[in-house]
Amino acid sequence: MSIPQITDPAEFWEDRYRSDARVWSGNPNPLLVREAADLAPGTALDLGCGEGGDVLWLAARGWRVTGVDISATALERAAAHAAEAGFADRVAFERHELGVTFPGGSFDLVSAQFLQSPVALDQDGVLRRAAGAVAPGGTLLIGMHGGWPTWMEKHEHPFDAEFPTLQGVLTALALPDTWRVETLEAVERPSPSPEGKPGTRADNVWRLTRTG
Repeated sequence: MSIPQITDPAEFWEDRYRSDARVWSGNPNPLLVREAADLAPGTALDLGCGEGGDVLWLAARGWRVTGVDISATALERAAAHAAEAGFADRVAFERHELGVTFPGGSFDLVSAQFLQSPVALDQDGVLRRAAGAVAPGGTLLIGMHGGWPTWMEKHEHPFDAEFPTLQGVLTALALPDTWRVETLEAVERPSPSPEGKPGTRADNVWRLTRTG
């Protein structure tokens, strides 16, 4: 992904989605599948839902899902995919520039998968608000890249990035003792280059339960 010289977050992501007929595979994020497959369905909030792959996966398992994204184009595609799959009655979509506005309500699951951006994003603030949106007994699930793929040389990095650490995110969340850590793990997965050069990439996952 080449990074255009656009710094306004809404303009950047709208340009990104308009540049391709489909940006993502439509498959759910693996960390969501791994960590949420056994959760009892309820209400869910998917932050940075993109074209709706995670929303549809949750809806298919009985969740009532609100998907949020900054891009109107992404949300239009997500809504169309939900309608095609027959899930229009159990999903809703809202446009928010997270860090500026945030959806209301509380949820049994709040998921933030790879909520990382080359343009301005108050990541710590958004994640704290995400925690605040979790209902008692509910789950906060965060997945983030922990670094660039191993095959990528420094001069090949598309933009400068400071990747979050497991403990750094926990510290930034500043959660009270009414929370329990269920998963705190770095997961290494295969990540070949577009040309097929072998490599791996580390992703970090946090799953936390609000106990009260």
